Amino acid sequence: MNLQETIKSQLKDAMKAKDSARLGVIRILIGEFQRQPEKELSDEKVVGIIKKLIKSERELIDAGGTGDLDYIANLESYLPQQASEEDIKTWISDNIDFSQFGNKMQAMKPIMAHFGSSADGNIVKKILQEL
Repeated sequence: MNLQETIKSQLKDAMKAKDSARLGVIRILIGEFQRQPEKELSDEKVVGIIKKLIKSERELIDAGGTGDLDYIANLESYLPQQASEEDIKTWISDNIDFSQFGNKMQAMKPIMAHFGSSADGNIVKKILQEL
């Protein structure tokens, strides 16, 4: 079962449990899924949609608006487990030869290709700047 199907199946569970916060998040996600040209979305596409919603909510909070941290927490529960900074640093030291790149930031592409959606690009960027 892919992530899109999992989220759709949890709609009934949230309705039965009368969990209005989770129900609202699921309805927003399903609405976003329906706006996409494809009917069946890959897990990467679903994760991208979730990250976009989280980013917009955080920007609203940063701008002094009335964002909802519970909404963000509910959205984040659908994201795959994120790689820790230590995991990223270990993988970089074992697999990246910086002599192949003009500067350290050019190593972002192979690092993000390896970790995919399980690593936040901002964290990888921060780690590369510290090296």
